Amino acid sequence: MWQDYLKTVIPSQLVADRGSNLVVINPGSANIRIGLAPQDAPLNIPHCIARYTNLRPKFNLQDQMLNSQVTTAQHMEREKAYDTIASLLKIPFLDEEVANNSFPRKIGRADGYNPQSGRSVAFQWANVYEQDAGSSLALGTSKSKGITGESVEKHEGTGAEEMCSGNRKFRGHIFGEEALRISPTEPYCLSRPIRRGHFNISQHYPLQQVLEDMHAIWDWILIEKLHIPHSERNMYSAVLVLPETFDNREIKEMLSIALRDLRFSSAVVHQEGLAAVFGNGLSTACIVNMGAQVTSVVCIEDGVALPNTEKTLPFGGEDISRCLLWTQRHHQTWPQVRTDMLTKPIDLLMLNRLKESYCGIKEGELDSVAVVHSYEDGMPAGSHKTRLAALNVCLVPPMGLFYPMLLVPDIYPPPPRSWFHDYENMLEDTLHMEYSRRPDMSDGLFPGISVGYPMWESYPIFSSKPKKEEKVGLAEAITSSILSTGRIDLQRKLFSSIQLIGGVALTAGVIPAVEERVLHAIPSNEAIDTVEVLQSRTNPTFVPWKGGAILGVLDFGRDAWIYREDWIHNGIHFRSGRKYKDSYYLQAQATCYINS
Repeated sequence: MWQDYLKTVIPSQLVADRGSNLVVINPGSANIRIGLAPQDAPLNIPHCIARYTNLRPKFNLQDQMLNSQVTTAQHMEREKAYDTIASLLKIPFLDEEVANNSFPRKIGRADGYNPQSGRSVAFQWANVYEQDAGSSLALGTSKSKGITGESVEKHEGTGAEEMCSGNRKFRGHIFGEEALRISPTEPYCLSRPIRRGHFNISQHYPLQQVLEDMHAIWDWILIEKLHIPHSERNMYSAVLVLPETFDNREIKEMLSIALRDLRFSSAVVHQEGLAAVFGNGLSTACIVNMGAQVTSVVCIEDGVALPNTEKTLPFGGEDISRCLLWTQRHHQTWPQVRTDMLTKPIDLLMLNRLKESYCGIKEGELDSVAVVHSYEDGMPAGSHKTRLAALNVCLVPPMGLFYPMLLVPDIYPPPPRSWFHDYENMLEDTLHMEYSRRPDMSDGLFPGISVGYPMWESYPIFSSKPKKEEKVGLAEAITSSILSTGRIDLQRKLFSSIQLIGGVALTAGVIPAVEERVLHAIPSNEAIDTVEVLQSRTNPTFVPWKGGAILGVLDFGRDAWIYREDWIHNGIHFRSGRKYKDSYYLQAQATCYINS
């Protein structure tokens, strides 16, 4: 029914007509997807900023000190996980040496190889100097004349004369992929406002700077990429499509950035999992979002997100890239170059490209030849043609999704959660709010209560305690999420309607691997014998963004919008004048009207 509704009520022309002034923002740990609702696909930009600094000693990354060395126990667990995967995929164990390294194996492209023009072209170091006084990249242009220009002095105590090198002047701040291509010898510090699905807050990166950096990145994209100046910002509204990992206070802060700082006239928040089902024209599905640093699972039934099914796993695509490097070094197939994903983000770009081109999940052995680039202290990139042993690169790293001990979390551990304890009673009013619903809505969505009771009363009380991260593999997380619904009819439907989204969903062979591993993870006493992953109708990376664009134009969601003046002065005033601050309420606003 819902599929037919979406096809008939949400034609592309309707999105084009009503969405011309809607900016859909889907922020993530590594990238932000942002664009106008009528666009076929959003911009996909690394979610980072590099600021000029004259501090000594200089750190290349704002949170560089947070990372740790792999312990002996972690190393042993990683090797054990590798051997387990090797046994399953019928490849040599970690300590097995090839009888003759010079033996001519078959050379060819792995199944995961995705040839694209320019894929073997080396990344170039970013130009950190201003081009000319009138350039859009010059310090103090666009919005940031009042924000990022000040922040150079505010954060670093740097005067304009200190930012000059000879007759050239350093750029005060650099964004996106260009920020990742800055040489470590240059006087810049890279910051990522979001890490492992949360604000990247630490003793080295205070909240205020996190918010300023996020504001500066979003504003730069709006001005330089979408060409929406401040003078026209009040004619646009923002649709925030936010991952399930965010806490109450994080969502409130992002709303403040959109409404108070970026000056959108109004904004609405939608849960990423909920938006994903709309993006693919579904109504019920188990959404598995495999991002760069976090993997999350949530079940949706008839357009309603079921909060008790949420699972968060602290690994993603960047961890697979790190594992790729580890396996190659262990087998001594990596060139003798200094590859460091942490202190040289340009190496991360290169490894991500190799992963996307070569990594896949399949049985057996097949070797591949690739070009590895080295980046040394601002020198031009060096090229190294090397044999990437497919038994390592193409097979093992993606299997870390199911055996997370292979993906040791030594880089970018989850931020400390003490800051997120919010003492406001954010549920007091929400739980006393009455929601109407469609007369044909199943009582299964409201177990144990009568019609007219608050829809959230059927769920556990959500406190401001941090959301728990699961220490299990992807198959166990999916199985646990679906089985927690408690109804066999719904469970069977969800096991046959798994939807993979996020960049890792593009990995070759991941769909059959998920189907097989989930089927084996279902307890034998459960009457379920079918697992199916649905093919995405569009690029899995952009599905939630597209769903946010659709949700933004639906009539029944208009009352869920939050207006700038109301937010700045009073928080959210909704119907009875109560003040609402609960993120689950914000995420569920559209859901309330879908069911009414």
